[in-house]
Formats: sequence, C-alpha cells, structure tokens
Amino acid sequence: MKKKIIVWILVSLFIIVDVAIALYPYVSDYVNSNSQSRVVAHYFDDVARIDETKTQEILEAAQTYNQTLLRKSDRFIFSEEETTEYNGLLNTGVGVMGVLSIDKINVELPIYHGSDEGVLQVGLGHMQGTSLPVGGIGTHAFITGHRGLPSSTLLTDLNRIVEGDTFILYVMRETLTYQVDQIQTVLPDEVEALDIDPKMDYCTLVTCTPYGINTHRLLVRGHRIENAASTWEALGAGARRLDKIRTVALFLIPVGAALAVYVIMKSRKTRREEDINQYTRKYAWQQYRDRVRS
Repeated sequence: MKKKIIVWILVSLFIIVDVAIALYPYVSDYVNSNSQSRVVAHYFDDVARIDETKTQEILEAAQTYNQTLLRKSDRFIFSEEETTEYNGLLNTGVGVMGVLSIDKINVELPIYHGSDEGVLQVGLGHMQGTSLPVGGIGTHAFITGHRGLPSSTLLTDLNRIVEGDTFILYVMRETLTYQVDQIQTVLPDEVEALDIDPKMDYCTLVTCTPYGINTHRLLVRGHRIENAASTWEALGAGARRLDKIRTVALFLIPVGAALAVYVIMKSRKTRREEDINQYTRKYAWQQYRDRVRS
C-alpha cells in the first residue's frame, strides 16, 4: 500500500511538472501582457497629471531635438551628454515615451527610450539617433521590438501587417496615425531605410525575421495621415479597463486552479471511501452467509 502511494505521488508530480512546462509560454505571456497593460495605463495617468503648458514644453523640446538630427551628420554616434539629454526627453519618470497601438494584431505596448536588450525584453524601444515619435515634416522615428520570445508576444505578428493598414502612436496627449506604405526585409547592416526625408513624416516598426532565425530585419514603414475615431482619452480609458480586467483574471486563475485540484482530490477521496464501504459490506455479507450456512 505504501509503495502504491509513493508511485502515485511520483506520477502526480511528473504530470504537474509536464503540464507546467507546457503552459509556461502561455502563462508567461499573459503575465507579461498584464504588466505591459499596467505600464500603459499608468503612462496615461502620469501624462494626465501634467498640465497642458508643461506638456507643450515637453513636445517642443522633442521637436527641437528632431530638428537638430537633420543637421547632425553622425546622428548614430552619441556622447554621454547626448544620451543623458535624449533619455530626459518625453520622459514621464519611468522611461516611457509613448504607446504603440496596432488594432489588427492586438498590440498595445509601451515605448521606452533606447533599444538595448533590457528594454526589448519588456516592451518596445525607440532607436536612438532616429526622430523622436512626435511627428512633423522631416521626421522618421524607428520603433523596434522582439518577436518570438517565449515570455511575451510583443511584435511576433508584425508580419501580418500589409500595405494600407494603420498603426497609432500616443505620445504626451498627442495621437499620431500612420498608414503603412512600405514593407521590406533587409540585412542588419543595410541602413538606407534609416534616412530622414525632409518632406515626409514617417514612422517605421522594426523586428527580426524570419521567425526564429532572425538573420534579417522586417521594416514596416508608415506615413502620417489624419486621425480616425480613436482618441487619447478613449485609449486611456480602455487601457485602464484592460488593466483592471487582467488584474482580476490574474487573481482568479490560481484560485480556479486550486479549486479544481481540490474538487478532483475530493472526488477521488469520495470514490475511494465508496470502494472501501462497498468492500466492507460485501465482506460482512459473506461472513454472515458463512455463519448461516454453518
């Protein structure tokens, strides 16, 4: 009997570990999505607390920075002072400069300063040396993100975007809508696409391709168009609702799992007790019958 219990425990542990490994990518993605939606919701709250005069000052500083890039021949080489200045622009205090929204692939992600690995593990990065994402003629912002991470979806589905689709940037109460007009695959050292057209307002989304191999870069470029119905206030309210929903769901999932385990164990215990009772009744009946016969 004791040996059977040990075997049952080992088998149960094996099943639990196997299920945990299988579910890890989905659970991890959900947890990271919940964290990202919370960052987005907090960003809208942080910006809402900044008065309009200060907001305009922040935007004007970013626009001035973009103008200096047009006159800078080596804009991808930065001094320590230039990096410090860059990190202070469009910064609400947590390094987030805006939000990217792509309805078609269900993306709503925070955009951080820089594009180092630490940033790209938790959200999207703005490529330093390209225009800050505040729009305007003679600007070209590059927003980059991973795809295929086991812990987060990020820009995994960017390959589903086609010419004519749109994406939206929300930056300091500004809504900037871009329509995709060019999609290309390039090698990492092909940098011609980084050029700024002095007559255009561009934004390009960048991720690795092919999926899982990552030898090239997928570039999805859009030009600025008139905004549709989506507004800053509407997305902010939606982000806060989504944050609350995800938080409640994150609490209910482990509670539901624990309840399911309890029900299963209770059911097994009940069946075991019924088996024992049935055996006891059968044994008692046999004993009684043998006594009567004797």
